[in-house]
Amino acid sequence: MSSARNKTNSRIESLRSMLCVGLDSDPSKIPDLFRLTEHPVLEFNRAVIRATTDHAAAFKVNTAFYESRGIAGMRDLEATLEALPPECLSIADAKRADIGNTSRQYAKAFFEAWPFDAITVAPYMGFDSLEPFFEFDDKLVFVLCLTSNPGSRDFEEQLMHDGRPLYRAVLDRVRSWQRNGNAGIVVGATKPGLLQELREDAPDLFFLIPGVGAQGGSMQEAVGQGADPCRRSAVVNVSRSLIFPKGDFRSIDDFEAAVAREAAKLHDEMSILL
Repeated sequence: MSSARNKTNSRIESLRSMLCVGLDSDPSKIPDLFRLTEHPVLEFNRAVIRATTDHAAAFKVNTAFYESRGIAGMRDLEATLEALPPECLSIADAKRADIGNTSRQYAKAFFEAWPFDAITVAPYMGFDSLEPFFEFDDKLVFVLCLTSNPGSRDFEEQLMHDGRPLYRAVLDRVRSWQRNGNAGIVVGATKPGLLQELREDAPDLFFLIPGVGAQGGSMQEAVGQGADPCRRSAVVNVSRSLIFPKGDFRSIDDFEAAVAREAAKLHDEMSILL
């Protein structure tokens, strides 16, 4: 079984938490007190990591918030990865995929140059565009399946000629593509009934579940329907509602305390369900 998967399931079991902290670190939203530091986004990330490590099974770094700032942003991404606790799953939320030789370079980028444990990928171009990621059988590869955004209706939920929605075809293919248990899917918490349906049909896949918090998904439904029969193999991502708590903070310690309180609340809610 994939070492990344085993590590994460061990963390879920010991901590009784499936919390994935989303580091969607928008420079325009971070508290002003971080702007007094030399590297505002990096110091913000480090504060969030310190505040949430005791409650988290995973951290998801949304690469768009770093790539948009060029070299400085990519340096922050690299330093953020180094700051993540090794016992937690590290996810590059990069949504990559292209023809095989290009995807091979993407896989090397996010699994070797930046040694993330997992990555998000898009299935539209088919198996040859994803095979280079699955060749890393010690990692986790999360394929976009049924996402939390309203636009999922445009393609993912459209019916094919055989009457099945497209996301069901993605699910079936991902199950056949996995190696050493290294496959997962992205399923939004905003699709609770369908989340349960997909879990029942794919007990062998690892689920990444976004959409709780600012997007309105239910934590109870995400954990209850997304966990596998052993109450493992899923992480529930929370980003904006966790890392941007409301309030005026006089110090970084005050900010960390506010984030820690929210993380503890989410952890408590999950532990009851696990």
